Amino acid sequence: MSLSVIEPVRLEGEVVAMEPIRPDHLDQLWQAAQDPRIWDWLVHLTDSRERFEEWVSQSADWWEDGDRKAFVTVAADRGQAVGSSSFLNYRPADDVVEIGYTWLNPAAWGTGANIEAKLLMMTHAFEVLGCARVEFKTDARNERSRAALAAIPAQFEGILRKHMKPFGVGRRDSAYYSVIDDEWPEVRENLRRRLGRD
Repeated sequence: MSLSVIEPVRLEGEVVAMEPIRPDHLDQLWQAAQDPRIWDWLVHLTDSRERFEEWVSQSADWWEDGDRKAFVTVAADRGQAVGSSSFLNYRPADDVVEIGYTWLNPAAWGTGANIEAKLLMMTHAFEVLGCARVEFKTDARNERSRAALAAIPAQFEGILRKHMKPFGVGRRDSAYYSVIDDEWPEVRENLRRRLGRD
């Protein structure tokens, strides 16, 4: 289903801002994406500059009419792109959206960038889009991602076996997590506490 109902809006935080991806983000994103640790469990986008350019171009086009709405994660203190995250699999009839395709340069790991990116995107999903459920999936072997999702805290829902075959990664099982609207106030406060905001 099209995600065209999700408008291209900049989500402002104190650690990061989430900007709808544009072609002029290419050089900063390419620089941020060069650490191979990013791609251990994700579709390999950095095998070639050409492949990465295609991803940025397609992601920007999909803001007009597409199945994924990609944001650039921008460090608020220096205005530099440090990664990306997306809304996808939006089902407005069910009030459900997924947050995924998330990656960060390792220099941003442990800085609060991922916590605030999730806070900004989940706030938009629950409080603007009116979602009843936000879901996440990750490679079941990706312990860093699974720990980050559990710390939201998102509810672990199980493993889909031999679920996907991402380019460059091979066959994977997917671990599914979710947060529902009943849990959102507590989850929001937990994320704010983790960012030092009471």
